[in-house]
Amino acid sequence: MSFTLIEQATPRLHRSELAVPGSAPGMFEKAAQSKADQIFLDLEDAVAPDDKEQARKNIIQGLNDIDWGKKVMTLRINGLDTQYCYRDVVDVLENCPRLDIVLIPKVGVPQDVYAIDMMITQIEQYKKRTKKIGIEILIETALGMANVEAIAQSSKRLEAMSFGVADYAASTRARTTVIGGVNPDYGVLTDKDSSGNREYYWADQWHAAQTRMMVACRAYGLRPIDGPFGDFGDPDGYIAAAKRAAVLGYEGKWAIHPSQIELANQVFTPSDAEVTKARRILDAMAQAAKEGKGAVSLDGRLIDIASIRMAEALIEKANAMAAA
Repeated sequence: MSFTLIEQATPRLHRSELAVPGSAPGMFEKAAQSKADQIFLDLEDAVAPDDKEQARKNIIQGLNDIDWGKKVMTLRINGLDTQYCYRDVVDVLENCPRLDIVLIPKVGVPQDVYAIDMMITQIEQYKKRTKKIGIEILIETALGMANVEAIAQSSKRLEAMSFGVADYAASTRARTTVIGGVNPDYGVLTDKDSSGNREYYWADQWHAAQTRMMVACRAYGLRPIDGPFGDFGDPDGYIAAAKRAAVLGYEGKWAIHPSQIELANQVFTPSDAEVTKARRILDAMAQAAKEGKGAVSLDGRLIDIASIRMAEALIEKANAMAAA
């Protein structure tokens, strides 16, 4: 274990993150009643330029007037290269104490996060806010991925990174068939068998990018979140994409349609068997400590410190879900 200890981000339940356009206030109440762990009210891609200012007003009213329960409320601002960004931050943060997180799109360099952090800090001081606003960012450009490790260390406010596959595909000129889906041309052809036949297997073209972002997040105490899956009429495709992300170590996934919320919660909720095993690991550790044993074993296998930490993280997540 390195002597360098990394502080972990504020723990939050983050299995599902529902996107809600700020220009569609009629959707706010339904979103508040949903089972999404987090909701981001969007001022960026889902809002046309002519609707930006009204969407900002809608979000301010919605955050103040609607009972959002225990949900983590997030605001996706417009990009730093637009004329809307500074007003998104100032107007909403100054008027909405319910807000928890600011989501910054298309982050390319650490200075992008620094700029928003500075604005948030000044607003918190001016408004004498006691609740600290967190930051989530989108890695959705080649520049952002090239700098992802530095970006992960850019702010104490930073809690999570989401992989924005659609804009990432555009930035890298990747060929894609559906947002978050795979391309049949990206595959592996086996050698010929004894009969001369060959098999073709599809592969995941986003695997390398997702892995790099996930490693940056886990190295620096952040939550890695998988982004959208565009075809909300394909639940099987969504589940497959979510499972691939979960296996890599992702903590949750976006839902761009209410029908995807339960799918994300299902995939990123630990099973009863996993929770039971984690509790048994921690019980075995506690028993060994009582007996003064240096080694801990369970079911005939030694338990190392990594197993214990994973068990602790899983139990923490299960407890958070029980309290939600």
